[in-house]
Amino acid sequence: MNGTTKGQEVLRAEHVSKSFGQVTALRDINLTLRKGEVLGLLGDNGAGKSTLIKILTGFHQPTSGQLYFEGKPVTLRSVSQGRALGIEVVFQDLALINEVNVYRNMFLRREPVFGGFLGILNDRKMREQAIEQLNRMGVRIPSVDVPVAKLSGGQRQAIAVARSVYQQAKVLLLDEPTAAMGVKESALILDVIQRLKQQGEVGVIIIAHNYAQIFDVCDRVNLIEGGKITFDKPTADTSIQELTDIVVKEYRNARRDLPAG
Repeated sequence: MNGTTKGQEVLRAEHVSKSFGQVTALRDINLTLRKGEVLGLLGDNGAGKSTLIKILTGFHQPTSGQLYFEGKPVTLRSVSQGRALGIEVVFQDLALINEVNVYRNMFLRREPVFGGFLGILNDRKMREQAIEQLNRMGVRIPSVDVPVAKLSGGQRQAIAVARSVYQQAKVLLLDEPTAAMGVKESALILDVIQRLKQQGEVGVIIIAHNYAQIFDVCDRVNLIEGGKITFDKPTADTSIQELTDIVVKEYRNARRDLPAG
């Protein structure tokens, strides 16, 4: 179902750690993502997933360790710097403007204009290119002219993903893309991710809790526990049961270590 051989390495974290004062959020993280690969990043709340994503995008800088982009060492000092390289993230809030139509949302802060910086927005170009990109990614919506507020949650998530890809993303990080969605809505998003994988141009990391969805679309899975990646396998070489057993064991160990009383 999922292949394990992908393209060249696009993003790597090597021995990355992160501390906030006396609190250690990440411990010796080693992570690799290849072009065209979909990597599932699993972990309980507080395990370190969000901190890791913020380091990979430039929001936080690691306390120690090194990031590599397309094989070269990089120091990301801001999200803007990460985006300039081609590292995009879609958080659960999507960063869409509900009152604005689809095609203008696709070009937020990057709108083409007539007559230079202070010119008039080129709505025709935005509309045509939005339709082309959404069709290419298999995103089905009633019209690019409707405000995004009139779309379903799954459709809005698909718009946010399509916008990141259109902005020349080489790495796409998706934070719980199917959270609080029904089966139909989740299937729409997973289909978009599947198309990205087939096109083979973007490396994708999905933060998720739903193991079944991870196995449906991901090539490989990493499990992060206590700020450290403790599990890294192709999905073809593991199972939902194996992951569940690991998490249950960790939960039982944590409860056993709690002070009595």
